[in-house]
Amino acid sequence: MNRRIFKPLLARKRRPTAVLAALAIAASLGLAGWGGAALAGTAAPAAQAGKPPGESKGLGQLSGLLPRDKLTLESAIQVNLSNETVRLPLYPGTAYAGTPHAEKVWYILMDSSDAGAAHDLGINYAPKLADIGISCPACLQTVTLTNPTPLQNPFGPALISFAGAPDFSPTRIAVPGPDGFPLAKLQPGAVAGPGYSPFIKIAGSDVVYNAPIVATGDGPFDVTHHTNTADRALAIHLAGPSAPGQFAESWADMLFVKGFDAGQPIVYLSTDAGQPLTAVLERSTYVPALNNASFNGGDDFLGSARERLFGFINGQTGVNNPQAQGFQHLALDGMVGKDASLGDTAFINALRFGGDLLNVFGDFPTLADPRHADAYSPLWDAQLGLWTPKAVKEGLNKRQIDENVVFNLADLRPDLLTGVDPGTGQPQPYGSAGVDINCAVIGYTAKAPTANLVPPAPNSQFPPR
Repeated sequence: MNRRIFKPLLARKRRPTAVLAALAIAASLGLAGWGGAALAGTAAPAAQAGKPPGESKGLGQLSGLLPRDKLTLESAIQVNLSNETVRLPLYPGTAYAGTPHAEKVWYILMDSSDAGAAHDLGINYAPKLADIGISCPACLQTVTLTNPTPLQNPFGPALISFAGAPDFSPTRIAVPGPDGFPLAKLQPGAVAGPGYSPFIKIAGSDVVYNAPIVATGDGPFDVTHHTNTADRALAIHLAGPSAPGQFAESWADMLFVKGFDAGQPIVYLSTDAGQPLTAVLERSTYVPALNNASFNGGDDFLGSARERLFGFINGQTGVNNPQAQGFQHLALDGMVGKDASLGDTAFINALRFGGDLLNVFGDFPTLADPRHADAYSPLWDAQLGLWTPKAVKEGLNKRQIDENVVFNLADLRPDLLTGVDPGTGQPQPYGSAGVDINCAVIGYTAKAPTANLVPPAPNSQFPPR
């Protein structure tokens, strides 16, 4: 990539900029307000040698290949639970065509706003994506599709021309603070270039796709320090020309994330975020435009492209603690500062056994009620919970696995769980925190999520829940 166009935004690899260094102070959800007893997560003894650590309890299958009947993303070639990767088809494109900055790019397909397209491509159906461009034209990138000759393309994907692409050259920086979280220093490892959004529509069509670019150039691809790949890209394979009558498929192995939905363990892929801190924690591309996607607090209301996700600032910590969860847990137990690499088995196992954020998702494609299944969106509106000093002291800041249980806690027990003001770190009423993340679901590792564990408290959610 010709990176001169990004010089005003970011420095080269291994050199943080003053702009993002300042964001490490201003954007870490209010460093000054995060101290005190409410952040003191409850730890547990270290894991015994030869046994899965206690934090892995309840995470479902931990090794081998995930059975295909547990995939929501049917186009996935495989999900390898032993090394935390999902292998996805990789498609070719170009960015900045016709300019001095033109480059080859490689993208994946995760979701579509159209049911027919989703079924045909083996990706998730997410009808809310049709609203992604409301009040935010920059959230939706219009791309063009070339029409090759039969000789150029006997069988295979057409080249997509993107208006923009990510810059993968910055160094991702995540330095844990004295308590793990807040981070002492941060910088996203990838930043959207001019015109880039992972959400695209092809000129002439209104169908919206979630198509994040995960690599740039023709290789070799850096899947250790990620100078030309997404921070979650752990292997890139370019197939080359197909033999007559065959299709040679390119693919990318992407580091997935563990979480929960309706009481069941799930896996998903985080690729983009609208805020610097979120991009760092999620190892995703910082796309500032997504901060304005329709709309904060929207969930299932008219015009919303978002669905709710539930994270926890100060859950319990400790690699042998089955209650571990949240930001502090990731910072202390999930090797948050390391580059993601298949060669780092300690890092892979830290996440494999539960060192992730372990967020709780709202609606999910397998839910039995079609209203909830079709309300799934990969664009998640984070509801961040802050356990009170009372909850922490009494050990009640336990791992959460169900949306309604979290809502009921926030509604009925504000003495235990509150929201948090991202600017100050102080408690505030529970709800949207102005944080959004592009996280497409992949599948589930135990039973399919079908229904919430408990009904919602009266008047706590939008009818007709």
